[in-house]
Amino acid sequence: MSARRTLATARRVLTQLRSDHRTIALLLVVPCVLLTLFKYVYASSPGVFDRAGLPMLGVFPLVTMFLVTSIAMVRERTTGTLERLLTTPLAKLDLLVGYALAFGLLALVQAGLVSAVALGLLGLDIRAGVGVVLVVAVANALLGMALGLLLSAFAQNEFQAVQFLPAGILPQVLLCGLLTPRDRMASWLTAVSDVLPMSYSVDALVQASRSAAVTSTLVTDVGIVLGCMVAALALGAVTLRRRTG
Repeated sequence: MSARRTLATARRVLTQLRSDHRTIALLLVVPCVLLTLFKYVYASSPGVFDRAGLPMLGVFPLVTMFLVTSIAMVRERTTGTLERLLTTPLAKLDLLVGYALAFGLLALVQAGLVSAVALGLLGLDIRAGVGVVLVVAVANALLGMALGLLLSAFAQNEFQAVQFLPAGILPQVLLCGLLTPRDRMASWLTAVSDVLPMSYSVDALVQASRSAAVTSTLVTDVGIVLGCMVAALALGAVTLRRRTG
């Protein structure tokens, strides 16, 4: 792995994204709009937004980051860009880490913007500091990015990449404890949720909403999320193909 090649990859991805206004809007504007809609849908039941608003702050960026990165990597492969890049000294890990750096920077901007809307304009009340919320939100967005890069290896085209959203993400949304506490689910569903990374993403934000202190549970949850991100990137490097077909 070469730091120079990795940084060059990150610069290339950021340059491409800078001219793609629709993708920038999807990453930065859509999560803010969805969070605002969620608040006003439950305007007559403010307790719902107070309970689920902060976990949503992690779920929406995770989903949008997953969608964008999976499609972007499939596009690199189907257009032949990936095959040309891998004929150079660029290693697969250089490519994936470069993507991670580029989207990690976007994740930081995304988390900051969504947090500002949630905590400022929407008046979401939290116990933990803004810094803690930002760290957890960025970790969630990075997890979405890594899962998108991993699952993109199994898609033949961009349409199939989109299909992984309901197949790979929506079950996690249902089982992560956002809709109902995981300990109230059937035992077999709880066992399944225990191995899904989004469960720990949501749990970390729930901890941030309940306690002003940085608890050991919060640290463990963030560690698991980041560990899953690293594992997904490593698996992505193994499964990455030069071209579709």
